[in-house]
Amino acid sequence: MVCGGFACSRHSLIILNVIYIVVSFIIIGVAAYGRVAAVITSLTLVGSLIACGVFLFLIALVGLVGAAKHHQVLLFFYMIILFLLFLLQFALACACLAVNADQKDSLARQGWQMSSAMTKADVQHQFDCCGFDDQNLNVSFPMGHPPCGSLLTKCCEGKESSPCCSGQYTNNTAESCPCQKCYERLRPIIYNAFSATGGVGLFFSFTEIIGVWLAMRYRNQKDPRANPSAFL
Repeated sequence: MVCGGFACSRHSLIILNVIYIVVSFIIIGVAAYGRVAAVITSLTLVGSLIACGVFLFLIALVGLVGAAKHHQVLLFFYMIILFLLFLLQFALACACLAVNADQKDSLARQGWQMSSAMTKADVQHQFDCCGFDDQNLNVSFPMGHPPCGSLLTKCCEGKESSPCCSGQYTNNTAESCPCQKCYERLRPIIYNAFSATGGVGLFFSFTEIIGVWLAMRYRNQKDPRANPSAFL
């Protein structure tokens, strides 16, 4: 049976906005995990979806108030903003899913270049790795890294004399690093961050169209408790 009454539309819109609040936390959580776990500062698409999640939370609060009070102005702005949010979230989710492997690798390299020596050291410690993709570059190079050392990485324990562990490089450094490259550790996390965030954002963006339609329908219904001639 189709929900056609005023009370039914009101309760449906309230419930939908409660769901939006939960959805906003899911979007923020998934996107934030991908961003933090990858420790890559240039994942701007993922960061933008975090902003969409925050904005969805705020507009859901507006929708709750508008639905509870049948407030015409709040419901009008709720419909407009929610539709714009749908367009933005849909576009960002599609962009996350459309990024190919080469673009993801390029973003990862940019993120490493932009990171400070302290951030690189934290990545090496967290993932037990050393260097991004060239372990024979010191921290003075954009793609270089600080010494890994046994205090930062377990892979350097007992092998502190290795150039990548000690930071003592020479022009003829031929000794291989005992640690795995950080890119090899970060790559699956970065790829999953784009896929998971894009998929979640795309799936939940379509629910926002339901919110726009329901708010428009509810806004044009007469409140039986109010003056019947107040609006059509």
